[in-house]
Amino acid sequence: MLITKSFVDVPHSLTGKPMRVFIIEPVLPEYPDAKFPGVVVFSEIYQVTGPVERFAGQIASQGYVVAAPSVYHDFYPPEALPYDDAGTDLGNKYKIDKEIKSYDEDRKLSVDVLIAHSKCNGRIAATGMCLGGHLAFRAAFDPRVLATVCWFATDIHSATLGKGKQDDSLIKVRAGELKGKGELMIFGKQDTHVPREGRDLIRKTLEDAGVTLSFIEVQAQHAFVRDEQSKGRWDAALTRNLFGFMMEVFERTVGRDLGRRVPQSGEIEHVC
Repeated sequence: MLITKSFVDVPHSLTGKPMRVFIIEPVLPEYPDAKFPGVVVFSEIYQVTGPVERFAGQIASQGYVVAAPSVYHDFYPPEALPYDDAGTDLGNKYKIDKEIKSYDEDRKLSVDVLIAHSKCNGRIAATGMCLGGHLAFRAAFDPRVLATVCWFATDIHSATLGKGKQDDSLIKVRAGELKGKGELMIFGKQDTHVPREGRDLIRKTLEDAGVTLSFIEVQAQHAFVRDEQSKGRWDAALTRNLFGFMMEVFERTVGRDLGRRVPQSGEIEHVC
C-alpha cells in the first residue's frame, strides 16, 4: 500500500508542552471508508529519525495507522537528535531525566491519537526499539493495547529509567494484565546494552509470571535494525525476517477481530 505522513501536536498535561506525534497511514483512494488497526512506534533515544520513520512506514504499508511520538518534548523540540556523540549524550541524558509518569502520559496520548483517527478501527498494538522497546513493554499495561513487540529493550532489565526512581514494570509484573497480549521480545546475543544476565532476567520473570511470551535471541549486536549510522551493526537480512515475526503477531492480534479470547487450560497432549 502507498502511505502518507503527517503530524499532530497534542497537549501534555504533565509538562505543559505539546507532544508531536507523527502519523503514517495507508492510502487507498478507491476505498475511502477503509479502517485499519493502529500501531504506536516508540523510537530509540534519538526521537523519530530516518530509520525509525522508515521502520514505521513499512508497518503502515502493511495496512496499519502508525503513530510515532517524539518523547523528549519535556526538554527538546520534536526534531530528531543527530546520530553523533553529542546527540547520543543528550539522548541518554533525557532518557534518565524524564519522569516515568511523563513516559506513561506519552503512551496514553499516542493511543488516544490513534483511537480518534478517522481511519483507525480502534485495535491497537505497540512496538519500539532500544528505549522504545522499553516503552512498548510499558504500553502493554494499557488495556487498549492488545499486542506488543519489543526490539532490544535496553532499560527493562536494569529498571533504572526515570529520575531517581525505579521502573518496577518488570520486577512487579502484573501478569493478569499481560496475558494474551501476543508479546514478542527480540534481542541480539552480542548486544552489550542488554547482556545475557539481563536477557535471562527478563525471560525468567515474564515466564514465571505466566505472561504470553515469544522470546527471540539472534546473532546480532545492539541497534541492528538501524539502516544508517548503525556503527557497522545493521543486519538487513535479520531485520527483514524478524519484521515478518512482528507482523505475524500484529496480524493475529489486531489485524483480525477473532472475538473474545477464551484461554485454554490443562496439559498439552504429547502426540508423536
